[in-house]
Amino acid sequence: MDAAFPDAGAWIIDGDGWCDHARREPSPNCDERPEGVAAELLVIHNISLPPGEFGGPYIADLFCNRLDFDAHPYFDQLRPLRVSAHFLVRRDGEVVQFVPAHRRAWHAGVSSFEGRERCNDFSIGIELEGTDFEPFTEPQYATLAKLSQALVTRYGLTAVAGHEHIAPVRKTDPGPFFDWDGYHNKMVKIVNAAQLRFPLGLHKSQA
Repeated sequence: MDAAFPDAGAWIIDGDGWCDHARREPSPNCDERPEGVAAELLVIHNISLPPGEFGGPYIADLFCNRLDFDAHPYFDQLRPLRVSAHFLVRRDGEVVQFVPAHRRAWHAGVSSFEGRERCNDFSIGIELEGTDFEPFTEPQYATLAKLSQALVTRYGLTAVAGHEHIAPVRKTDPGPFFDWDGYHNKMVKIVNAAQLRFPLGLHKSQA
């Protein structure tokens, strides 16, 4: 897209790190990035709670420390967790934001990107409501592209990776059904393709 003619419909990340198209549910599970460290990497995840079930309140409840651990047997193992992501994209394309994008969300865990550890320090995490076992939806991809464009525009992000790429021993998400090719093709139409690096081997999961 010609920089002289910006997309009038583009999403915006404001000066406080909030997306103008996101519903806000502030999470306490965040802190400041290390001094002098800025966001450079976008990390894509998937999540469903309970596993394989969509549409309930449980993901937001987990990220905001209000999950009823007795509501489902699976939740008992989540009791010690204090986690968050910056964004959640639901199956219908709705985006929920939990952490301002300039702050550090607790989404990546033990991780490394291009030899650099502690990816939470320099990344922004987007959770897609989904699993490793079924396709994501077209509304999710549309939202992901618009949100990614806004984040690249605001922060000058230089790379995109899946959780599986930065924590390959522990994690497999966003998994084999995430359409890296389609996402890449959407992004190169709206951001500087030379600026934003994607995982190698886009045609397959790299778990």
